[in-house]
Amino acid sequence: MISQQHIRPDTPLGANLIAGGATFRVWGPSAREVYLNGRFGGNDFWQRDQDKALLLQKGADGVWSGFFPGAADGDIYKFYVVGEGSSGYKRDPRARELGIDPPFPHANCILRDPSSYDWQSNDFRTPDYTDMIVYQAHVGTFYSKDPGAGGTFLDVVEKIEYLHALGINVLQLLPIDEFETQTSMGYNGADPFSPETRYCVYDDAKLDGYLGTVNRLFDQARRRKIDKTKLRPGINQLKVLIDLCHLFGIAVVFDVVYNHAGGFDGDDESLFFWDRNRGDNNASLYFTNLGWAGGLGYALWKGEVRQFLIDHAVSQFQEYHIDGLRYDEISALLSLNTGTGWSFCQDLTNTVRFVRDRSLQNAECWPVNSWIVRSAGAGGAGFDTTQHDGLRGSMRQAIGEASAGGSAFVNMDAIAGGLYPQGFGQAWQAVPCVENHDEVFRDRGARIPRLADGSNSRTFFARSRSRFATGLLLLAPGIPQLFMGQEFLEDKQWNDDPGGPNRIYWHGVDSGDKSMVDFLRFSQDLIRLRWMQPAIRSNAIRVFHVHNENRVIAFHRWVEGVGRDVIVAANLSDHPQFGYQLGFPASGRWAEIFNSDVYDQWVNPAISGNGGAVWANGGAMHGFGHSASVVIPPNGFVVFAA
Repeated sequence: MISQQHIRPDTPLGANLIAGGATFRVWGPSAREVYLNGRFGGNDFWQRDQDKALLLQKGADGVWSGFFPGAADGDIYKFYVVGEGSSGYKRDPRARELGIDPPFPHANCILRDPSSYDWQSNDFRTPDYTDMIVYQAHVGTFYSKDPGAGGTFLDVVEKIEYLHALGINVLQLLPIDEFETQTSMGYNGADPFSPETRYCVYDDAKLDGYLGTVNRLFDQARRRKIDKTKLRPGINQLKVLIDLCHLFGIAVVFDVVYNHAGGFDGDDESLFFWDRNRGDNNASLYFTNLGWAGGLGYALWKGEVRQFLIDHAVSQFQEYHIDGLRYDEISALLSLNTGTGWSFCQDLTNTVRFVRDRSLQNAECWPVNSWIVRSAGAGGAGFDTTQHDGLRGSMRQAIGEASAGGSAFVNMDAIAGGLYPQGFGQAWQAVPCVENHDEVFRDRGARIPRLADGSNSRTFFARSRSRFATGLLLLAPGIPQLFMGQEFLEDKQWNDDPGGPNRIYWHGVDSGDKSMVDFLRFSQDLIRLRWMQPAIRSNAIRVFHVHNENRVIAFHRWVEGVGRDVIVAANLSDHPQFGYQLGFPASGRWAEIFNSDVYDQWVNPAISGNGGAVWANGGAMHGFGHSASVVIPPNGFVVFAA
């Protein structure tokens, strides 16, 4: 039954459908025997006493291979491994999709044809780095049509129009690969090639409800509608999400975890000790014996393990048409693989760049290290960008200090130092934020409104200081990153329990909570301002005035060689700054193109502002040849353009 027909040295690993059946190849150098079991063409080939007709053939490279005739899309399978230490079922490490099929206690692998989905957004162009605005979201808790259930890929589809109206153009999903716990942030993945089944919809009646939205969006984008059969494979629901995001101008970035895999407690069919050897220290096929975040680090000194992860990265671009990867804790990867981690990063980034030259490779690495974003040819790790905590740390510190009252010291100098990523050649090489999934998870840091006023997150102080924090993030150089709900004043720490009290509070927005609706308008308009003013997206910034006692900071943005000058003046005190003298780079009229105070109790009847413009007719000041007297609202900012 199993033959070596169609098996060649270049036959890809994993399970791959071809004409007449499927090829199966899996790495297991220490295994004594590896059998293919499953349900093919409606017939069961689950064996208690393994049949030699289902035995794969081992090659000199430790890879077991075979061709099964008649295998088709949707068939289920596993490998039965006889090893030095035990015998039993193991999942395919490269399975494209998993599914539960009682009475089996663990998931089965599902054969899938990656070319079965007909993409309609092949002409999408990933935005330039300088134009990116990232929105970070967790599929399970971002939004759900069913209040009692976790979010799904199709629930995210329900919010594509919202994200488009918000103005972001990069959706960064927290890790979406299969995890073994009931809930998860996503960083304990166990089956990296398979999207999490909890994020898929398998109920046909529920699919009907989502299909209407899917086809309405395709129709809006002037693309053909699809039928429900295209939504039935869970992996196609993720593809539909990405396809529609692209049609609405939104790139999609996956968060991937290559430093470790999650714990495998009670799952004997997992990647852990895949070839079932004796279990000696450091003998697990894919892993070291060094722990990290509840799992084990990948053994990157093994060429096969390196290639496994690189192949995973490539597959996400080729099969899911994603636009980039956000790599979790590269610093942990390096510490767990001191001799090989750096070269792995170089191989990884070079390969991804070859496969998809216009993509975003964003590394999380602590402490921040500019060598991470230098080219591999120059000795760097080759990533395009890196998460940066300079503005996050200084802004959160300042907001907390301001909440202590008018007499408290507020370190505006620290904010000034965090506006540009020091040591980086280009500001877009840094991805700053003021909130993220780590910072405000469960019992860690507070979200900005709570940090701004711990007694009540709906007071003027909470609202205005939150506008200050989000405003400076979006007006600073770099690729700004928002965390889900930040744009409408979400004040609760989040967690990964979709049924818990920390769900993102969409009901507040939908029901007209004025504080939230006003803040959402503020975020939308400020993002729109960033699109309209190229100076705000440029590399150039000069902080020309900082006053800790007054809690005032002012900076200049411009486009090198062009101009398009913009002046930002911000005030983190609880009272307006009237008649505040600031330098300006040119004389004459400067339009007040944004005032954060307008959005408090929209439209604010008691706005502190400049009547639409100021005149820079004063003398030289702050290194400029001209100056003007301006009004800066309390816990707010104003933006001027010539």
